[in-house]
Amino acid sequence: MNLQVNARDLLPGDLAMGTVMLKVGDLANVSAYYRSALGLDVVAESDGGMYLGRGSVPLVHLAPAPDLQVASRGEAGLFHTAILFETQADLAAAVASAARHDPSAFAGSADHLVSEAFYFTDPEGNGIELYYDKPRDTWGWDETAAGREVRMASLPLSPQAYIRDHLTEAALAGLQAADAAVGHVHLQVGDTDTAAAFYIDTLGFERTAGLHGQALFVSAGGYHHHMAMNVWNSRGAGPRRDTLGLGEVLITVPTADDVAGVADRLRFAGISSHSTGAELRFEDPWRNRLRVAVG
Repeated sequence: MNLQVNARDLLPGDLAMGTVMLKVGDLANVSAYYRSALGLDVVAESDGGMYLGRGSVPLVHLAPAPDLQVASRGEAGLFHTAILFETQADLAAAVASAARHDPSAFAGSADHLVSEAFYFTDPEGNGIELYYDKPRDTWGWDETAAGREVRMASLPLSPQAYIRDHLTEAALAGLQAADAAVGHVHLQVGDTDTAAAFYIDTLGFERTAGLHGQALFVSAGGYHHHMAMNVWNSRGAGPRRDTLGLGEVLITVPTADDVAGVADRLRFAGISSHSTGAELRFEDPWRNRLRVAVG
């Protein structure tokens, strides 16, 4: 039996980000925000919790945890869950709905060159990004000392102008029917070098961009990023306490062999995990829980 594992084996290019689980103190209040502001539907209910999404696809799992405390701003954990829309009209409808529901929840917007993004905060402080990807053939890539990196920026993007230019009555009326998916998940971590060692060298993502030790962007299959990690609020943070906020990030892969490959790389790196064959559960260096599953 060959026990040698190449720790740089890559995750499959056709992976997808799955449901993000959030531990919430007030399930009724938080679920009302995701339903009323963002137009998500209740897909399923389980163990007192609620899965919200579009059609039969869950995007967010709200798990009641009324006894937990709110995480401090400087702790590791979730920076935002990014929900991807297929059209600019659908994004404009979601932005208009969220802004109308609670204008104070708006946290900013930006043209990132690869995407157009609007940021909000749910009632318990969990970050949300609503975004649209520009066509891939318009993305720019540069050869750098760190490797090939996608060209991104944070240029001004007016929500009022975006809604004026892209919102249609049909999109607003069909908000709850519009296709949407979790496009990426952005985390707060203690340092980006440790994040790179885990998410790139061990887990198998590829680096797509970095920001002078402040942020790291990683993906599979040439996407701009499936996950990101930053230290803007959390530099030097250690392992997380069990608090409200991020509960688990799901990454779906095509086959059980892909799950087994991740399990091998984690074992090679000395990182404990629990596998059922079809799925694998483990933690990153800050105790952010991840699950890789066939989906």
